[in-house]
Amino acid sequence: MLKIGDFSKLSRISIRMLRHYDEIGLLKPEKVDVFTGYRYYDESQLLDGERIQVLKNMGFGLSVIREIMENYADPGELKHFLEIKRHEIAEQEQILRQRKHLIDSTMEWLRKDGNIMGYDVSLKILPKRYVASVRQVIPSYEEEGRLWHIMMEETLGRNIRYDSPAYDLAVFYDGEYMERNVDVEVQRAVTGTYQDTEHVKFKTAPQVQYAGAVFKGQYEKITKVNEAVAKWCADNGYEFDGMGFNIYHVGPKDTQVPEDYVTEVCYPVKKKQ
Repeated sequence: MLKIGDFSKLSRISIRMLRHYDEIGLLKPEKVDVFTGYRYYDESQLLDGERIQVLKNMGFGLSVIREIMENYADPGELKHFLEIKRHEIAEQEQILRQRKHLIDSTMEWLRKDGNIMGYDVSLKILPKRYVASVRQVIPSYEEEGRLWHIMMEETLGRNIRYDSPAYDLAVFYDGEYMERNVDVEVQRAVTGTYQDTEHVKFKTAPQVQYAGAVFKGQYEKITKVNEAVAKWCADNGYEFDGMGFNIYHVGPKDTQVPEDYVTEVCYPVKKKQ
């Protein structure tokens, strides 16, 4: 039998943690002296201590580790827990990659003097167009691709002739930023006239005067571009006059490299009275 101090040294688990493991029923001592309260461990429990440490290093919480230890002899159960943790880690890796991209993008915007790089905003006219359109309420802004997928599927094989430029764009109809259930329409300019499908509607889109700024790269930059457009409007005596939209000059259909995307952030505007 090993005293708690000796067991602590051999297992590389602090006495404080061993007492905690005892309290939660994760690793209970083989014997507790009824008079002194001293804890004694069997040498075979060193293996349990090692397993607990390995599982902690994998990222399991103590409550889950206790459940795993109760089923450790069953390879199928152990594999099940490991697969769940592996999936969780993969999701965390994706989140961390996104955060790293956001940090990298922000650092690119910083000048050497610490100021945010500016974007060139200009007043433009989007001409009247005949467009194929899909408008739906989707779970989030990131789900916009499903609208383009619907358009592609329902126009496939119909010999649709797209205009040049096609003005691939998305219009955002909500009057505020929505965390979920967003009202979005995607449009692509076409030549000729066509019958509507189940979800694709063909219509004439009116001419629009807008203030816009073009940027290259991933879509995380849109917030900063929005700020640039808003400041331009304030400085030049314009106000917003309709729903904002993005024009995708180079998008996912053109390249698999997000850093090569070219997007124009646009807001219909009018001169203040």
